[in-house]
Amino acid sequence: MKKLSLTTATVLTGVMIASSAMAATDVSLWYHGAGNEVESKIINQIVSDFNASQSDWAVKLESFPQASYNDSIVAAALAGNLPCIIDVDGPVMPNWAWSGYMQPLSIDESVIGNFLPGTKGIWDGKLYSIGLWDAAVSLYARKSTMEELGLRTPTVDNPWSMEEFMDAMNKAKASGKYEYALDLGMAWTGEWYPYAFSPFLQSFGGDIVDRSTYKTAEGALNGDAAIAFGEWWQSLFTDNISPGTSQDPADRDSGFNEGKYAFAWNGNWAGAATLEAVDDVIFLPAPDFGKGSVIGAASWQFGISESCPTPDGANAFIEFALQDQYLAAFSDGIGLIPATPSAAKMSKNYSEGGPLEVYFGLSESQALVRPVSPGYVVAAKVFEKALADIANGADVADTLDSAADEINADIEKNGGYGH
Repeated sequence: MKKLSLTTATVLTGVMIASSAMAATDVSLWYHGAGNEVESKIINQIVSDFNASQSDWAVKLESFPQASYNDSIVAAALAGNLPCIIDVDGPVMPNWAWSGYMQPLSIDESVIGNFLPGTKGIWDGKLYSIGLWDAAVSLYARKSTMEELGLRTPTVDNPWSMEEFMDAMNKAKASGKYEYALDLGMAWTGEWYPYAFSPFLQSFGGDIVDRSTYKTAEGALNGDAAIAFGEWWQSLFTDNISPGTSQDPADRDSGFNEGKYAFAWNGNWAGAATLEAVDDVIFLPAPDFGKGSVIGAASWQFGISESCPTPDGANAFIEFALQDQYLAAFSDGIGLIPATPSAAKMSKNYSEGGPLEVYFGLSESQALVRPVSPGYVVAAKVFEKALADIANGADVADTLDSAADEINADIEKNGGYGH
C-alpha cells in the first residue's frame, strides 16, 4: 500500500507540474529593433520580466530589421499570419487599423493619463497603440554663435518669429564662417520630410491635408499659406542658406559638430553625440512662422493585431511594458524622450537639469502628430517629392497643385479612407 501511495503521489505531482507548465499561453510579439544591441537587450528584458511576473502568458519575441519590418507586417497580414503584438510607427497606425490589421487596446485611460500626447495612437476615437517614448526636433545652435551674431535666445514661450529666424540665417551666412547657415538634413529621405518639414508648413497655416474633414488636400497643401511656405522653402536653397537634396550624408551626420553649419534642424536622438562634440551647444524651439511653433510627434508604438487569439495576454504585456523603469531604460539606451514626466525624472538626459531636458517640454508644448489618416502613408510620399522638387527649383504653385491633386485622387480611390 505504501508503494502504491507513493507512486500515486508521484503521478499526481507530475500531473500538477505539467498542468502548471501548460497554463502559460504563448503570445507572439514582433519587434522592429533587430540589429540594435541596446534596444534588443531592453525589449528582451521586458519580455523576460513579464513572463516571470505571472503564469498565464508567455510572450515569444521575434525581432526584425527596421528597414524590412513594415513590409513583413503587410505580407503577414495578407497571408493571415500576423503575430499578436506588433509595434507600429505612429503615423502608419491609422492605415493598419483601417486595413483591418489592428484592434483597439483595452488599457484603462488612467494608466496612460500622463503620457505625452504624441505617444498615444488614436484612430476613429479609439486607442490602437501606445508608445514608450517620443521624439522631438529642435534647432541646434552654439551659444558662441548666438553671441557673435547678436541674437536673442528664443524660448518655448517666446520663440523666434519668421523675421528673427531669417535674420539669424542671413547673419550667419554673411559672417563667412560657415559653408551654410542652416543644415536641414536634406540628405535624409523618407519619413524625415513630413516629420521634420511639414511642421514648417503648419506654422505657416497650411497642412498636408485638411484636418477638418481629412477628405481633401485642396486649400491646405496648395492655398495661400502653403504657397507662402513653398516660396520661403525654395528661398532657403536659391539663397544658399541651406544645402539641398545633393547634401553629402556624412555632412548631415557631422557637419554641425565640425562647424560647417551655424545651425542645424535635428532630433533629440542626435543630441547626446552633439553634446560630446560641441561644448556650448543649445537646443532652441521651432520658429513661429505666423500660426504658432510646431514640431512633429509620434514614434514607434505597441499595438495588437486584429487576428490575435489572446488579446487579454497582449494587453497585459503592453500595460506591463508601460512602467516608468522601462520607459527610462529605453531613454537611456537609445536616447529618445521618456513617455511620462516621472520616467523623465528617472532618466539620465531628460531629468531636471539634464542635458536634453528641454526636449520633454518641446514635446509637451509644440508637438503635433502627422495627419491621422489611413491615407497618410501615400500623402507623406507625395509631400516628400513635392518638397524635394521645390528645393530643386520647380514652380511652387504648380508643384503644390499637382501634389494636392495626387493626394485627392488617392483619397477618392479609397472611398475617403473611412472619414
